[in-house]
Amino acid sequence: MTAPSPFLNRPGAVVLPDAIDVGVPSHYGSPNIEQRMLAAGEAIVDLSNRGIVSIAGPDRLSWLNSMTSAELTNLPAGGSSETLFLDPNGRLEYAAGVLDDGDTAWLLVEADDVDPLVAWLNRMKFMLRVEVADRSAEFARVGLMPADAPLDLVVASPNGVPLVWTDPWRSVVSGGHQYARGEHPSADWSWTEVLVLREELPALATGLLPVAGSLAAEALRVAAWRPRKAAEVDEKTIPHELDWLRSAVHLTKGCYRGQETVAKVHNLGHPPRRLVMLHLDGSDSVLPRRGAPVLAEKNGEPTPVGAVTTAAMHHELGPIALAVVRRNVDPAARLTVDEDGSAIAAAQQVIVPSDAGAVADVPRLPRLGAVRRTP
Repeated sequence: MTAPSPFLNRPGAVVLPDAIDVGVPSHYGSPNIEQRMLAAGEAIVDLSNRGIVSIAGPDRLSWLNSMTSAELTNLPAGGSSETLFLDPNGRLEYAAGVLDDGDTAWLLVEADDVDPLVAWLNRMKFMLRVEVADRSAEFARVGLMPADAPLDLVVASPNGVPLVWTDPWRSVVSGGHQYARGEHPSADWSWTEVLVLREELPALATGLLPVAGSLAAEALRVAAWRPRKAAEVDEKTIPHELDWLRSAVHLTKGCYRGQETVAKVHNLGHPPRRLVMLHLDGSDSVLPRRGAPVLAEKNGEPTPVGAVTTAAMHHELGPIALAVVRRNVDPAARLTVDEDGSAIAAAQQVIVPSDAGAVADVPRLPRLGAVRRTP
């Protein structure tokens, strides 16, 4: 249990009861202005509600590499990565930003995942030289989009290397694969998180650095099509559905838990669901909640085909949302979102196409009993 964030005492701080990030300010009175400042690299975001797990010891990277989806063996000191913990059926259990300082690997995870992840990792140690710890009470995370003139932050460096994590979502990592086609909005996503000593937070909260609320970070994330464990993932999610192979999966590395499903769906099959971005009708100034049903007409009746995962008001695009829908939903279908009985019109922008996967060129065998015709 971490102490309440001192940013909550900053003038204008507002906490929305239904916000995905609890315990930190949702905004400070001007969400659109805060969003522009954040996008320009002129503001920081309090992420002190999120979790931090450390893994020390000489076997840390090879151990993580053997259990998770990314290639981590040769991650250099100061290097950033991202990896996924999957169950034996390839379903996503945890997602972690990974930062190594040459002595310790730091995992940036959702707050609710810290305790179960630490417990699971400790069960998997066996005789390996690793030490796992929850460091959320000692360190805190701060988010920003760095500009040419970086903001003045006192970054923690317990082993001599500044703990600065750069999100790999901006481009496809080596060994990864992108299903989205055409121009990708991640080119504008330069998300960075720094770790600071939690005792430094009061000085940051009362200092002169401009701040933005968590709503600003979420809106920019949605516009970049960037999935988040706390929002886009449910008990059935596999990485392909969210295009997460582009930043957190190495398709040719050795075996790890869930790897068979990752390979089979990518090479031979199709993910059963797919991520889309919805451009919402803003006439009523209503944003749908997470889990709001997405509907498409079938036989003249609105039929549920998916659900909203994150909705946001973007400073340029207006009301937008990420949603997960069935693979066979027509990309040209007119969709609506049911928000407590109110229908919000939604234009679908494809992220993961319906034919994603099946990349292996496997020849089709002739059907038994088929008659071969000759010209």
